[in-house]
Amino acid sequence: MPIDRRDLRRRLFSLAAVQGGYFAAAQAKELGYSYQAQAHHVNAGNWHRVDRGLFRLAEWVPELHDDLRRWTLWSKGRAVVSHETALSVHEVGEFESARVHLTVPPGFTMSDDALVLHHVELPEIDVIEMAGFRVTTVARSLADVAAAGADEEQLARAIEQATGAGVTTLRQLRARAEAVDPRGALAVERAISVLESR
Repeated sequence: MPIDRRDLRRRLFSLAAVQGGYFAAAQAKELGYSYQAQAHHVNAGNWHRVDRGLFRLAEWVPELHDDLRRWTLWSKGRAVVSHETALSVHEVGEFESARVHLTVPPGFTMSDDALVLHHVELPEIDVIEMAGFRVTTVARSLADVAAAGADEEQLARAIEQATGAGVTTLRQLRARAEAVDPRGALAVERAISVLESR
């Protein structure tokens, strides 16, 4: 029985819709698009090739955090958005980074110039599921940037914002910072002292 192209397109769109318009070549193949058909759609301008084995629907209108869904697909679901990038997702602090920060498991070998990769096994307590990607919690993200040497005043403002919004507590932050890195725990304590001295 021949494949109904409209049904195939609907299934692809449904898949891409939860992945920021992105989809992997293997996913398209599983739906019924041969590699020859995939090449045709790229050449016809229906799909944009964004990376090896990774496409995006041409008509997709970008939304907030779609790029993070792309990196999740790129990593085959192994990456977790973390550090400054995670704090940006949570809208906490004013940390900036020209590259996307991802935490990946030890032994992860892929790389890209657009990324900063941190090789650590994250406990589930530190990870939140979002629509199409995973991100570290606010407490873990603050602990990570503290351990990486964030500016003390900037860290203090971010802690004040996070605790004021009720997305973490000082107790939770101290516990995660101590579990993550002793230097980070010390940086968090110094930033809290800055807050308490105001």
